[in-house]
Amino acid sequence: MNDRLLRRGLKLGHLELLAQLEQSGQLGAAAEALGIAQPAASRLLSEAERIAGCALRRRDGRGIRLTPEGAALARRAGRVLGEIGDAGRELDEIASGLSGEVRIGAVTGPAMDRVLPALRRARTEMPKLRVHVENGDSEVLGEALLEGRIDLALARLPHAHPAERFDIRPIGPEPVALVVRRGHPLLADPAPTPEAILAHDWVLPARGTLLHDAVQRRLARLGLPPPHVPVTTSSVLLTLALVQDGDAVAPLARAVAAHVAGAGCTVVPVDLGLSVAPYGLITRAGALLPVAARRMAELLLRDAPDPEPAAPPEM
Repeated sequence: MNDRLLRRGLKLGHLELLAQLEQSGQLGAAAEALGIAQPAASRLLSEAERIAGCALRRRDGRGIRLTPEGAALARRAGRVLGEIGDAGRELDEIASGLSGEVRIGAVTGPAMDRVLPALRRARTEMPKLRVHVENGDSEVLGEALLEGRIDLALARLPHAHPAERFDIRPIGPEPVALVVRRGHPLLADPAPTPEAILAHDWVLPARGTLLHDAVQRRLARLGLPPPHVPVTTSSVLLTLALVQDGDAVAPLARAVAAHVAGAGCTVVPVDLGLSVAPYGLITRAGALLPVAARRMAELLLRDAPDPEPAAPPEM
């Protein structure tokens, strides 16, 4: 085992400071987060450089930019601190019988399709457990994972960080359905044509988002023109309000569509083969989850297909 840094005196305080510097880039902000004075933080940073045997930061305007060596050590520091925090939680869970807290992140479709059933099972199996669920896109959830704000996520690998910083258990693609208000003219036809559907305004997230681009690619592949999209929004609530208020059509994750059906909305009875890229259960690379988080991961993966190499879904 290469324990050179430990033998030279590297301590948790050095790791905590580097992890904070990676997030803020400001020595003052890092010192405040750790509850120490800025001169003390400066001394800690100088000690860390002496122990590492290389420069870990350089001045950048009014802040500090970590050198490649400093960034590498800061990433490792975050993982070490995360594991120590998880160890404390696991000891508490063992002592109290699977109580404590599990923090889950999920993109919208899997939040409905997998998190809700898992929460129902968890209430029976782990009644003392508190569960925090954060909804967001894969980039936001990936950042939350690396910062230790959530334990696991149902999402796609974020583009902003190297894939090797995460472990992923693939689950599958996210099918999409078309949602309209009850009484919509399209529902008079038991099998409306794509042309009839495209004659109405659509509500989509902005260009460049996963759903928007998947819909546009799929329609182009079918030889269909792009829909007219007078309003773009990432808000599911606003999307549903726009649908209920007129004759707009909204592509939504099928799991979401199933939950809103009956609340003034319904699914158009046609399948255009819309789907967004596969998602999976993501954790920090090499992370050993506490007992309750491992059990929650099992519940989230229940009935998921076995992972196997597969071509990406047609979009």
